[in-house]
Amino acid sequence: MRRSLAISGLLLAACLLATGASAQTGGSEGLSPTLSAIKKAHTVRLGYRESSPPFSFLDQSGRPIGYSLELCEAIVEEIGVEVDDPNLKIDYVKVTSDDRIDAVLQNKIDLECGSTTANAERAKRVAFSPLMFVAGTKLMVPKASNVQSLTDLKGKTVVVTKGTTNEQAVQAADKKFSLGLNILTSPDHEQSYQMLVDGKADAFATDDILLFGLIARHKAQDKFRVTGDYLSYDPYGIMFKKGEPQLSAVVERAFRKLGSNRDLVPLYNKWFTARLPTGERLNVPISLQLEEAFKAMDDSASANN
Repeated sequence: MRRSLAISGLLLAACLLATGASAQTGGSEGLSPTLSAIKKAHTVRLGYRESSPPFSFLDQSGRPIGYSLELCEAIVEEIGVEVDDPNLKIDYVKVTSDDRIDAVLQNKIDLECGSTTANAERAKRVAFSPLMFVAGTKLMVPKASNVQSLTDLKGKTVVVTKGTTNEQAVQAADKKFSLGLNILTSPDHEQSYQMLVDGKADAFATDDILLFGLIARHKAQDKFRVTGDYLSYDPYGIMFKKGEPQLSAVVERAFRKLGSNRDLVPLYNKWFTARLPTGERLNVPISLQLEEAFKAMDDSASANN
């Protein structure tokens, strides 16, 4: 049942992501508004997250790094080809889970390079790159806790990060199972984690990979554990302005090039299985679903060559 759900989710993600980008790849005279602004400023603005390892986070010197940012940098290279400016500069702009969509809509950033779920609701407002990761909502609890699933938290306190699909998933489960949860929100994952550390919450609910990343980053393997069934299915994508066919085509082309060069799996392994620049190691091997999605991208690129 769980495997069929995952496969169904992968197919849904593929459709969502294709709708967000591929469907917009019609012809366009000149440069699209975003590309035109980039060419004029000689700069691409990348939205980054401070505490979403290994996707988007800060190294010891405060520099934004991560898997999503490397994907965005590959897109920047392709944008440079499109606008005939190989020396584009990158401006890193901090965003949070709560303001990231508005940052795209209000032209504060050109690409959002974080840990953002592509779903039907969001696809009405913004566009997404091809699939780059598959996650799902789980719980982080203290190691000594008896909690194994969300239903064990009846009447207790759960912290979620504001503006996330995890917040919606916990609210839906709370209503479905009449748990009477006290659901707290915080501005970003680091603050949510700290609320759990401080004993202000009995559990922190977000995407499983982000929980593993935070535990590794804080060397807290002896303090916290990840538990529970998946409360949601979350396909990740790079987010950008909707309704710009030329920009969509550039984003897709960057992913296809990574696929045809077979760079996607090594890039994944760099951030999820090898030791991170900040010292920790997640040891999260690529899932079968994501590997199949990357292979499909490689096959698509080969078919278009």
